[in-house]
Amino acid sequence: MDSSPNIRMIDVADKPVTIRQATAKGRIVMEASTFVMLKEGNLPKGDALSPARLAGITAAKQTPYLIPLCHPLLIDDINVEFSLDEQAAAVDITATVKGTGKTGFEMEAMTAVAISGLTIYDMCKAVDSTMRIENIRLAQKSGGKSGTVILE
Repeated sequence: MDSSPNIRMIDVADKPVTIRQATAKGRIVMEASTFVMLKEGNLPKGDALSPARLAGITAAKQTPYLIPLCHPLLIDDINVEFSLDEQAAAVDITATVKGTGKTGFEMEAMTAVAISGLTIYDMCKAVDSTMRIENIRLAQKSGGKSGTVILE
């Protein structure tokens, strides 16, 4: 057995280039009073959702620099959306990343969700230390050998 770390980037040279898409989701839960401030744009740092959207888009583009063995991919489109759940005092985050390549965009979509959630956290932390970023997951992907995979 090799005692050195067996780390390597997967060789995708022989894989065909296909149109691919991945959608990831996550949620950030907060106190009701924080949610009202976020919804009204009255946080000490101002509007949280616009910078969170921009951060998610930027993060998706930076994924191969953040996750060591991810391939750099040409991204054609990134969409980060927020849905406000007043009853739960939560923001649901959905990121969809599209492009053509030899490997999928799952990591880019999940990175966009994670960084969007962290940005919302940063924008709200002055008024709420109880926030939780939850359930970051792949919701669906398409393209490549496995075709379309719908997880929710």
